[in-house]
Amino acid sequence: MSKAFVKEPSDDEDDDLPEGATPLPAGTKNYITAQGYQRLRDELMHLIDVERPEIVQIVSWAASNGDRSENGDYLYGKKRLREIDRRIRFLTRRLDKAEVVDPSLQGDNDQIFFGATVTYANQAGEENTITIVGMDEVDLDAHRVSWISPIAKALIKAREGDTVPLRTPSGIEQIDILEVRYPKRGEA
Repeated sequence: MSKAFVKEPSDDEDDDLPEGATPLPAGTKNYITAQGYQRLRDELMHLIDVERPEIVQIVSWAASNGDRSENGDYLYGKKRLREIDRRIRFLTRRLDKAEVVDPSLQGDNDQIFFGATVTYANQAGEENTITIVGMDEVDLDAHRVSWISPIAKALIKAREGDTVPLRTPSGIEQIDILEVRYPKRGEA
């Protein structure tokens, strides 16, 4: 029978992916910094302890008002509950698969690994600084890129002073690694 007709329980994380989120590549671990793990855990606890109980109370109150077919509070509340439950499932799965990495243990290493902050220059001489973080910690405005992004894949295992190829939509570009830093113990 087609899955379209029968809703079977699924372990597939893709069912609960928020819009714009990237699924974990098959067979990989969900590397994450301690700060990123804590942020996801705090969000999960807030959803479970605060938001969900509030919405359940609203839905219960709205249901007690009678006709549910035209009751906006009831309909919106049920929809919001589904969204919260989907996010809870997503966060639970991501946290279960998370492997916390402490980049400060790298010390003064000049080789690029997870958690490194790297300054590099492209062929035009423009300098950029990025930090390689977990998939759930990406923030392009703060120059935090995922360890599976093309730039991170090009940089990982290279050393300060190396020139590495970066595959871009316009072709392969050579980038020069100018500086590699890791946070000191206790830094975010």
